[in-house]
Amino acid sequence: MIKTIQKDKLKVLVLPDRAALGQTAAAMVSDKIKELLSTKGDINIIFAAAPSQDEFLSALIADERIEWDRINAFHMDEYLGLPDNAPQLFSSFLKRSIFYRVPFKSVNCINGNASDAEAECERYAVLLKAHPTDIVCMGIGENTHIAFNDPHVAEFNDLKAVKTVTLDMACRQQQVNDGCFEGIDDVPKYAITLTVPTLMSGAHLFCMVPGANKRAAVNYTLTAPVSETYPSTILRTHNSCVLFADTNSLNTVD
Repeated sequence: MIKTIQKDKLKVLVLPDRAALGQTAAAMVSDKIKELLSTKGDINIIFAAAPSQDEFLSALIADERIEWDRINAFHMDEYLGLPDNAPQLFSSFLKRSIFYRVPFKSVNCINGNASDAEAECERYAVLLKAHPTDIVCMGIGENTHIAFNDPHVAEFNDLKAVKTVTLDMACRQQQVNDGCFEGIDDVPKYAITLTVPTLMSGAHLFCMVPGANKRAAVNYTLTAPVSETYPSTILRTHNSCVLFADTNSLNTVD
């Protein structure tokens, strides 16, 4: 570890590279899982789907300490309108990366092809309410979104737990930058997302944000006023949130 920073309630760990970030984050999440399972029969974890999570997820599934059969897995957002099993679906990403690689007690995904998107939001909201979130494993978008709560749709006091949203151009361009789509016209314009209050209701948040393309977002997260203009700034108000950066996403020399 290169440096530890405290910003309001948010703890920030700066690691030398993506590999070290993934290993460190996975070890801390594993420790928290073990701690929670010492007093609970099972726990509920929400996972983000993005290339920024690759090293973390690889390290996590390799940890033999984790009792996966006592964990209910959820994912936090999904495109609307892509074909079933399209590789760009966030559920497909998570199935490849973790959901189908370890023996979870249950795997719970948002259906981006549901005939009624609003009904799907309500179904998933009921499911989440029945399984209060213990851990959220997340990232931050280039536009500072958390899940698909882009600045123009983020509501810190959202009355909904899950909702449909229109994705902004910066968010859609990120999907191209990440290599998930060939061009912006291929990126869906609409999605289902867990809202900001739903994410913040998690007892423990772990936020993995490596890479130079996230440097501006990390800077805003730590220095901008806490507001919906920069949705990730809300993380600074959570009582148990750790942000993991590397020297590309947060240069401590600056």
